[in-house]
Amino acid sequence: MLDYEKYLRYRTFPVPWCPGCGIGTIFKAVVTAFAKLEWDPNDIAVVSGIGCSGRLSTYFNTNTLHTTHGRALTFATGIKLSNPDKHVVVFSGDGDALAIGGNHFIHACRRNLNIKLIVINNNIYGMTGGQVSPTTPTGFVTTTTPYGNTEPHFDTVELAKAAGATYVARETVNRPRQMLKVIEKSFKHSGFSVVEIVSNCHINLGRRNKLKHPLPMLKWIDENTIPLSKAKDMSEEELKFKYVVGEFVHRHRPDYLSLYEDLVVKKAGGDKK
Repeated sequence: MLDYEKYLRYRTFPVPWCPGCGIGTIFKAVVTAFAKLEWDPNDIAVVSGIGCSGRLSTYFNTNTLHTTHGRALTFATGIKLSNPDKHVVVFSGDGDALAIGGNHFIHACRRNLNIKLIVINNNIYGMTGGQVSPTTPTGFVTTTTPYGNTEPHFDTVELAKAAGATYVARETVNRPRQMLKVIEKSFKHSGFSVVEIVSNCHINLGRRNKLKHPLPMLKWIDENTIPLSKAKDMSEEELKFKYVVGEFVHRHRPDYLSLYEDLVVKKAGGDKK
């Protein structure tokens, strides 16, 4: 029996998410991964930005930091540089990570500091009123696109790959076992990791698009999910608007701290500590 309850800050309960929201499933997967890896809560720093997913840091019985919009990765970078022995886990929503925080996302991937980013993609600015986000599917109605979204959406995985992240995976809340597996692998990885998890917002996205309850929206996600092994044999047109799930990148590259340490030792003529 995994002892994951020591990672829960019970005094801050109940949680604020809408009934049926997938964030609770993600929360359970992360504390389970902590327990499986037997990480000491004192050695974990959980950082989050603004939005529904930004509330996650409140409920972890670890070191926690709830930051400003789009800046979770910048705060996390400071934590990791000053406390390199800590496990730094970051939660960002699709708007938080890819819109106002997009530049930080790109350069965190490039830098390859040993930080674990979980992007919770519910395709909408859920907490702030249901505005269109960088991942809102084309054609979907939001408060700021009342006639349907005309913009192409960001592909989080392709962006992370191109920017240089050394571990990249995508899963959905419909696949909890696979989701736990990639989260655990990302936590074990040495380098910057990005795990995108597609979740549902049936309140501020679904109800405007005939998916106003959790089950219809989860069914919609399921119907548009394609495993990577199957996607390799499909055309670009067949994969349009689909969520390809699986592990996309798992490679080694020296992380930023090791490179920085080598540089300092070389310049200072000293020994590594």
